[in-house]
Amino acid sequence: MADATVFSDFLEALGVPHTREYSDRQYRTMPFRSLFGFSKLMQSYGIECEGLQLDDKSEITSLTPPFLARTGGGFVIVTEVDHCIVSYITEGIGESMPLDSFLQAWNGTVFLAFPNEKSAEPELSVHRRDRFIARAKKWILTAGALFLFMYLFIGNGVYRHISTLLVTLLDIAGLYLTYMLVQKSLKISNHAADRMCGVLQEGGCDSILETKASKFFGIFGWSEVGFTYFSVSLMTLLLFPQWTCYLALCNACCLPFTFWSIWYQKFRAKIWCTLCVSVQCTLWLLFFCYLGGGWFKDIFPLKIQFFVLGAAYITVLLGLNRLMPMIDKSES
Repeated sequence: MADATVFSDFLEALGVPHTREYSDRQYRTMPFRSLFGFSKLMQSYGIECEGLQLDDKSEITSLTPPFLARTGGGFVIVTEVDHCIVSYITEGIGESMPLDSFLQAWNGTVFLAFPNEKSAEPELSVHRRDRFIARAKKWILTAGALFLFMYLFIGNGVYRHISTLLVTLLDIAGLYLTYMLVQKSLKISNHAADRMCGVLQEGGCDSILETKASKFFGIFGWSEVGFTYFSVSLMTLLLFPQWTCYLALCNACCLPFTFWSIWYQKFRAKIWCTLCVSVQCTLWLLFFCYLGGGWFKDIFPLKIQFFVLGAAYITVLLGLNRLMPMIDKSES
């Protein structure tokens, strides 16, 4: 979900009943990107409002929060003012600043809102119902996926061998890592990915994903390739555990890429992508699991199942590649 806007944060501070999804959408699509447009949007919620330009900034202590105050970085939501400290919300995060420092950053423009007991989001009950249904569908989807996973994991005996148990866990970890990389490549905000990317080098993941080398043959992003590899490998292990030896062979074929990736980051780009390095480590851990489990035996001669597995990788990769522009457009 996209980050909350100053509009929904302001409604929250005012105690006006609303749903974030609808309010954020209304804010992002309001026709006039100005205080006039903002005031019209507030009025549609039954909230009277007023904009002021204070010549004497010390008058801020006489205003009743919450209210909006314009600074050099945009509007912040002032939630408390005393003679020493100003508390405010910016980009959904609560912060505070000494009053003198805040007065220097503030340009004197304030936006006051006056809600009443009838102030609320239009058709609030309908939007709450829709939000409940949307969340219920996510929970049902998650529960269904978990049930199918456990059924296949137990029913096909994947849990019986320590190597396949570890391979399952590593495939899930790799799937999560590459999912975050896909989000990064689409510039979809993910706080967990941002925190993880800062472990080796701040902004390293974003910088690497902007290079030409982040695409396979200039067509497929390596994040797409990784997500395809781990998703197909996991599904194959759960559905056809007897094909594990061919999964081991596919894993071995991926290992030369890990040397190139590390070399490129260290010597060419001179930037470290934490998520990328984590994916390379996951591939090697998978290799040692396959090796320790004895899954490289009896691979040859290759049977039709190996080529079916290869076709599955290619088909899923092509399908994901077709979906990526649609996802990118919907997020935009």
